Amino acid sequence: MDTEAQPDVERDRSSAPRGRIGRSRFAVPGPRGARARLRAVHGWWQDLSLWQEVALLGVLCLGTLGLVNAFLVQPFLIPSGSMENTLKVGDRVVVNKLAYRFGNQPRRGDVIVFNGTGSFVPDPPPSNPLTHLLRTVGSATGLAQPDETDYVKRVVGIGGDRVTCCDKQGRIMVNGQPVTEDYLYPGDGPSRIPFDIVVPPGRLWVMGDHRSDSRDSRDHLGDPGGGTVPVDEVIGRADWIGWPFDHMRTLRRPAGFAHVPPPAHPATGGGHG
Repeated sequence: MDTEAQPDVERDRSSAPRGRIGRSRFAVPGPRGARARLRAVHGWWQDLSLWQEVALLGVLCLGTLGLVNAFLVQPFLIPSGSMENTLKVGDRVVVNKLAYRFGNQPRRGDVIVFNGTGSFVPDPPPSNPLTHLLRTVGSATGLAQPDETDYVKRVVGIGGDRVTCCDKQGRIMVNGQPVTEDYLYPGDGPSRIPFDIVVPPGRLWVMGDHRSDSRDSRDHLGDPGGGTVPVDEVIGRADWIGWPFDHMRTLRRPAGFAHVPPPAHPATGGGHG
């Protein structure tokens, strides 16, 4: 009787591991489960019409482009000659949005793109929602002009700097040090407008390289902030010219600011002109 019952006991014991293995495979899909899912996705994709495929690919591309533009880099179409000859009308520059994300701050000589709302533009201009959407998509790909509130300029002074125009040789001075600006448009002087300003903390004094064709900090001396731009409104640093091919190059920080001393009072200062 005991020996005849033994096979039943063995069958009961062997059935338990098979049940546990089955549950484990259900909880953690193996290669067969992954292949089945791939076949299901492939079959679903094959059932789509041509227009559905095009629409889905378009949405995926736009989503990827949006993430890249929001957090990494963004092409920027140069709409005016205010930065000639460094940047020419129609150039596409690549704006590095990570340049100032991890505690880094704009430095003298950097070419930056910033939102001028509240500094260069008192109020955002009204726009049609559809026009705004088309402009946003176009500017994200570098095919259309950026928003009217976006500007590209060169940083000349940072928070605490005293920026003065000009010394006896006609040069701009930063913290008492004359700056050689070899990037200026040929035939242009540093500035026809005299000014003397201490840049407030957390703000920037910016100017175009084509001084006679640039509306920059000098034109807003009487506005709140004295023509300076908040660091928080900086979109990124223009690091490369990506188009056209014959103008492709890296934008490097000029050597003219290398000998500028630190500001005398970096934590204080207010604009005056």
